[in-house]
Amino acid sequence: MKLYQHTIELAERKRGFHLITAEILRAAPGIAEINTGICQVFIRHTSASLTINENADPTVRKDFETYFNKVVPENDPDYLHDDEGPDDMPAHLKAALLGSSVTIPVRNGRPALGTWQGIYLCEHRNYGHRREIVITVWGE
Repeated sequence: MKLYQHTIELAERKRGFHLITAEILRAAPGIAEINTGICQVFIRHTSASLTINENADPTVRKDFETYFNKVVPENDPDYLHDDEGPDDMPAHLKAALLGSSVTIPVRNGRPALGTWQGIYLCEHRNYGHRREIVITVWGE
């Protein structure tokens, strides 16, 4: 079995849902050596998240942002945690809903994503930060 692990830092992005599939694949060249395996992508932050969804139509990413802003609004008077501003607690809640990692099967040296699937960085802060991602690939 082969095992590869890479850590990358993504550039700052504004709040929203951003396709990062190509960045992930560039950072994990070892994936090409895996015929059958798994790729796990993990974000080391609590106010941003990862998900897999539509990679072709950018309006999907805008609709994600609209939906999550309705479900988890800023300035809710019931929030206690607002150390870094009104987007602080909503960012943590959105990240908890979406999760900190995605797992993708690897087949014949490529991630076995569907035709219209891509990996999103979900930036939940108004002013995004540089985000650290750990990519682990293993298999035969």
